[in-house]
Amino acid sequence: GFKWLKRSLNHTMREYFKAELVQLKMGLEDRMKENLVMFSCGQRQALTLLMMVLSKPALILLDEHTAALDPKNAEIVLDLTNKFIREFKLTSMMITHNMSHAIEFGNRLLMMDKGEIIFDCEGAEKRELTMEKLMDKFHAIRHSTFANEKALLANE
Repeated sequence: GFKWLKRSLNHTMREYFKAELVQLKMGLEDRMKENLVMFSCGQRQALTLLMMVLSKPALILLDEHTAALDPKNAEIVLDLTNKFIREFKLTSMMITHNMSHAIEFGNRLLMMDKGEIIFDCEGAEKRELTMEKLMDKFHAIRHSTFANEKALLANE
């Protein structure tokens, strides 16, 4: 007796998810029946982000969520992350070793060294932060240089 309702709900859900997939701009809305192993790492990460925000979480924890991606896909995923956080008014914590991403994204920056928070900034101080200023802060606090300073400078 309720088969028509189940079919109708399934169709409605498919159309809803298809419409949501369009915003990823990756053509995934036309690949809904494909196995996820056929998707690139960037496509899977973008899909995971979308599924996460649709669940309306209280807090998003992003732990190096672009580390395994090539630069183009990392940029796409970061842009989507930023878009979703603003659009859905989400609270998030992004852990990254990419200093330029730490400076560019978010409204607060915590720098850690050896498991200890050594620098915390937000507001105008964060908006004015540059890679050079952040490295100077680290030098002033720890009286040493980054172990991989050349790699950090390459991210500018």
